[in-house]
Amino acid sequence: MGPALLFAPADRPERFAKAAERSDAVILDLEDAVAPEAKAQARENMLRCTLDPATTMVRINALDTRDSHLDLAAVERSNFRTIMVAKASDVDVIASLTDFNVVALCETAAGILAAPRLAQLRNVVGLMWGAEDLVASLGGTSSRFGSGHRAGRYRAVATHARSQLLLAAGAAGKLAIDSIYADFKDLAGLAEESEDAVASGFGAKASIHPSQVAVIREAYRPSLEAVEAARELLAAADAAGTGVFAFNGQMVDGPILKHARETLRRATP
Repeated sequence: MGPALLFAPADRPERFAKAAERSDAVILDLEDAVAPEAKAQARENMLRCTLDPATTMVRINALDTRDSHLDLAAVERSNFRTIMVAKASDVDVIASLTDFNVVALCETAAGILAAPRLAQLRNVVGLMWGAEDLVASLGGTSSRFGSGHRAGRYRAVATHARSQLLLAAGAAGKLAIDSIYADFKDLAGLAEESEDAVASGFGAKASIHPSQVAVIREAYRPSLEAVEAARELLAAADAAGTGVFAFNGQMVDGPILKHARETLRRATP
């Protein structure tokens, strides 16, 4: 699913179809976006939802809550089989969810430290990280700098957690999903962060507002110049027939060719 994922509060069923039309995949949210008194109705809305299960996942509440048991019971009755587990950290409990494809949302200190083990589970298909819950779990107050020349940029602990999750997912061959960009009016900041996500290896990025989807898609879509350059490089590699060769004044080896193949993969609808 991806590259542009869009959260849709499950207590707002009128938004489901619009979210699907405007994104590459929808995350029906039973957790933070839904008030406690609306969660029961949100589950009913999810059960009546007719979105494509291939491009829809359901975010459930943290597994140590009563709501999570009600969420899982509801999802079992639905057509959806991909769930995003909020505040994931307990490897044994998540391993027991064998009826589902699980996206482990690592958004606490314990979750980030457990990410390498979570990524190795057979039923885990992807990992995502969350910045604000992570910092809150540490007793902090903000994941990003609020002023000065670093305004809007992540603090060191958030950057570290982001890298840790990406490495854990990559080592296990699982999808890594970059966190949301909360300031949905700052599209320039989102574009910069999305471009970094692509270059670093995140397979998708989550969003909270439809206006963010186009920005994320643009970041993941290689330019025509990049596509042509990748094709020329791979053609030159075929012609060279050697492990290492010179091309346009640069020495090219296996990793550079992998970058080119990845560019062509992202250019394919």
